[in-house]
Amino acid sequence: MNATVADGRSRTGLIQIDSVEELIRRQVEQERVRLEQQARLGRRQVHHFKRPVERPFTKDQRPHTTLLFGGLTWKHEKLIHGVLEGLGYKAEALPTPDVAAFQIGKEYGNNGQCNPTYFTVGNLVQYLQSLEERGLSRQEIIDKYVFFTAGACGPCRFGMYEAEYRLALRNAGFDGFRVLLFQQSGGLNQADVEQGLEMNLDFFLGILNALNCGDVLNDVAYQIRPYEVRAGETDRTLEQVMDYMHDVFVENRPWRLNGRLGAWLGGSKETLEYAGKFLKQLAGDKIPRALGHCREMFDRIEVDRLRVKPIVKITGEFWAQTTEGDGNFNMFRFLEREGAQVLVEPVGTWITYMIHQVVQKYRDHKGLEEGAVLPPWWQLGRRARIEWNYRNRLAKLKLAEAIFRREYHRLVRALGDLPHHLTDQYELQRLGHPYYNSRAGGGEGHLEVAKNIYYSNKGLAHMVLSLKPFGCMPSTQSDGAQAAVVAHYKDMIYLPIETSGEGEINAHSRVQMALGEAKVRAKREFQEALEATGLTVEDCYAFVDEHPELRRPFYRLPQRSGVVGVAANMVYHIADLRARRRH
Repeated sequence: MNATVADGRSRTGLIQIDSVEELIRRQVEQERVRLEQQARLGRRQVHHFKRPVERPFTKDQRPHTTLLFGGLTWKHEKLIHGVLEGLGYKAEALPTPDVAAFQIGKEYGNNGQCNPTYFTVGNLVQYLQSLEERGLSRQEIIDKYVFFTAGACGPCRFGMYEAEYRLALRNAGFDGFRVLLFQQSGGLNQADVEQGLEMNLDFFLGILNALNCGDVLNDVAYQIRPYEVRAGETDRTLEQVMDYMHDVFVENRPWRLNGRLGAWLGGSKETLEYAGKFLKQLAGDKIPRALGHCREMFDRIEVDRLRVKPIVKITGEFWAQTTEGDGNFNMFRFLEREGAQVLVEPVGTWITYMIHQVVQKYRDHKGLEEGAVLPPWWQLGRRARIEWNYRNRLAKLKLAEAIFRREYHRLVRALGDLPHHLTDQYELQRLGHPYYNSRAGGGEGHLEVAKNIYYSNKGLAHMVLSLKPFGCMPSTQSDGAQAAVVAHYKDMIYLPIETSGEGEINAHSRVQMALGEAKVRAKREFQEALEATGLTVEDCYAFVDEHPELRRPFYRLPQRSGVVGVAANMVYHIADLRARRRH
């Protein structure tokens, strides 16, 4: 080995690579120290963040561990509770979050988080504190309860929810409380995430059925309640319906290949059992028959469709447009008290949107494998493989989309076609893309813009109300695009409302002003119907008295082209029935 001198050269004059690199490193370090001393900065030890290692929720803990969940309407959560119990889990839905929960979330969480974070994590902490007040120790709560929620990667603050849950729980004294995540993009089988909660086919089919039933029953209740003759009857019936459907889901056990047949099949049992579960889902009629019984229960309610009410379509950020409490200023009940009919957004729209976005991604990325461009035409083998992979993926997604829509609309038919059908995602993309690029991710993407156009321009709502958390990035971007939409569609009534833990009076005041215009439009539409048909309100009520079937909530009232309101459509329908009777 040649000895090296200070300038990095050996006595033979040859530069030693290791010595030069060491010399550079020393000089850089010396310069860094000099600059830090000049700026009077002390050297700090760097501690990189590492995700905390969490105690797993294991299969043997199921009998004495309770799954906590929430974030949807109480109708959806009641049915999800039934599914989880039917699968053998102990489960409990968290209460609807209130302002007190919001304040707890702000107390224990980071600053600058969005509304759903504060409400959700504050609600969880509030519930755990109530368990402590009942006599459970903190260690018992940590050992016997876990929280199950959705997770995502953003791009909004949704990607940080898990970290916020853990931070708030630690600050509230529940360090070590387990949070289980269902990743939205994690695929069908996520059983490897936590063995205690097996996210397998039985789990996913059960949850999807619960969400779909929750959607259609929720839709039915919001269509009947504004027109009920006896106040409160819809809510009383809805509670009975949900109790009944909860029991149906508890008793709806997963299909299994058991006994001698299962033992004889051996290794092929799992594949055949998988196929059998799908066949049971597609061909079974237990849930549609149960909804048929629910229809009979709802059909006892007497309605008056000649009440003039504006129809308000709800859209916006997923959580804000779904929750039914302080998180969105109790907006649905407020609208009904103000004389409106609320058109709620089903969870099914969000599910079909996620499928649609993946289909669009595959179409856009066709031919790109590991960053490579599409191979030249003479490389037929590679091009054929790319085409096969693309077609195979697309076919699976399109099949999933078709099956989901088929199952959803099967439940709609079981309820007499009163619930609304799922909106076509390709139609929504066509309407929204000129104003909001449909490839842009985050939140509901182009859906907020597209649904505003769809429901306003197709005569399905007098007014569109968009609910979103204060500072929600995707919805703020959408509001910017809505300015162009409103400028192009002059007649639409569109109002965006940002929700937070306070400001309810101001939000309600803004809604009242926009709703006043929608009421004027609904009344004008009703008056035009009377004038066009030559009927009076008394004539209409007299005809309804002669035909009591018109007071049934599941009577199929046709919708006239360009006529939005139920009362105006009822007038035109009565005129048509009178004309047929004369002939």
